[in-house]
Amino acid sequence: MATQLQSNDEIQLEDLVPSELHRFADGSIHKTMQRLRAEAPIHYCKDSPYGPFWSITKHRDIIEIEAVPATYSSDSANGGISIIDSNQALEGSTMESFISMDPPRHTAKRRTVAPAFTPSEIERLSTSIRERTSDLLDNLPRGQGFNWVERVSVALTRDMLAILFDYPWEERDNLIKWSDAITSFEMIENQPQERMAMIFEMATTFHKLWDQRSKAEPAPDLLSMMIHSDALGHMDAQEFLGNMALLIVGGNDTTRNSMSAIIAGFSQFPGEWQKLLDNESLVPNAASELIRWQSPVAHMRRTVVEDTEFRGHKFKAGDKVILWYVSANRDEAIFDNGDQLLIDRENARRHLSFGYGVHRCVGARLAELQVQILLSEMRARKLMPELIGPIRRAENSFISGITELSVRL
Repeated sequence: MATQLQSNDEIQLEDLVPSELHRFADGSIHKTMQRLRAEAPIHYCKDSPYGPFWSITKHRDIIEIEAVPATYSSDSANGGISIIDSNQALEGSTMESFISMDPPRHTAKRRTVAPAFTPSEIERLSTSIRERTSDLLDNLPRGQGFNWVERVSVALTRDMLAILFDYPWEERDNLIKWSDAITSFEMIENQPQERMAMIFEMATTFHKLWDQRSKAEPAPDLLSMMIHSDALGHMDAQEFLGNMALLIVGGNDTTRNSMSAIIAGFSQFPGEWQKLLDNESLVPNAASELIRWQSPVAHMRRTVVEDTEFRGHKFKAGDKVILWYVSANRDEAIFDNGDQLLIDRENARRHLSFGYGVHRCVGARLAELQVQILLSEMRARKLMPELIGPIRRAENSFISGITELSVRL
């Protein structure tokens, strides 16, 4: 688009399209959001590849909207949770997950998977996470370049997903392949048939596992919990597909891109790494700060179900409202010097990377734990790779993905 050749300041507000994918790949999205927070915190984009939409960029406004799901719907029947309408993303097919349902339907289904993420269950998983993290770090190549995203971020999240689902270990690379296909804007726009083939491959594989485990005793893995529940034990094909997609993407993207942010963040702010080396007690807060700074989920979408007024703006039924977490997490009203990584930031946990309200990420504790353990094990080894190439980011306005970090130990 022509605006790609213009800086943010050269574009008139009424012509600004915040969702342009190049902004996310080149990092200019933060300047775009900074301008919107200052000049038009509730901004109407009249034309985009995804149709017209409202942008909500302030932390307090996002919380206020998230708190009223009766007015601002997540339901897939109303378009779902992404700027791309759910039927557009699936070539006319449908899939429904509990994150794309409104209460009360959402409530019972979420409650089914919640036991997989209780404090006691996460404590049970922590030993395995630490062992795998430790082994991986000890076996990284020395003196030669490698991609941290593939060797560390992807590997650790892939293995965690396989454990959560008790998925066949030798086939666990499928989980990342499917997750990447589900969230890929490039595939949605340019390879829709190949993408749908991968999604249906995922569904077929999990259907086979479902049939096998339906005949077995209940177990602590996510699939078994769903099978032996009233809320999710009898899903139709669309809901089954949607929930599998949600759990795979949810277990992959937040954690994976926060792990990648360790290199991106500390390379840009090396003094913060020294703070961590000097003070081990900062590890949990550092993990929260990295998740805030990276904002792994760039946005969530809601759809207005009845005419309403918000901060003096008239929203009509059917309007698409984009909640920009990537903006809220750097909102100057909440986070001083929000563009900066500060691992001792007192309010780092106020980030919205996991959402807010009824749809707050059910696996947030597990994501935090994985990032904390990686930081802890890196600190114990005084291991901070040297960044030897450019940071490459995905052209994706939904998932803030880092695709390449060339590093050397």
